[in-house]
Amino acid sequence: MDGVFSDPITSGLERVLDLRQQQHALTASNLANAETPGFKAKVVDFQRELSRAMEPSPSGAGPSRVRVIEMEAAPWSTDGNSVLAEREQARLQENALMFRAVARGLSRRLAMLKYAAGEGR
Repeated sequence: MDGVFSDPITSGLERVLDLRQQQHALTASNLANAETPGFKAKVVDFQRELSRAMEPSPSGAGPSRVRVIEMEAAPWSTDGNSVLAEREQARLQENALMFRAVARGLSRRLAMLKYAAGEGR
């Protein structure tokens, strides 16, 4: 959204939405591969990525590579697959909730900036 309303907070919120979208894609892939022998479930390292999202980035810097963690299979897994459908479903629900909350916050922020730019009109 590099435009009139670009500021560190807005850029950070946009980055969080990107991370949530990437997590959704990873979780969907995890669920699709729940029966694939040896498949390792993957998650975005949110702790690291959220702190990076809020750091100011050098102007002109493109998106950096997101760190993805592969989860190891439980010792009792007979096929080496680390996908647990219940965990992935919970992750989908949590991620969707967080995406909507951040999107709502970003939308309100942009509306306030638009209002201020229009001098209250």
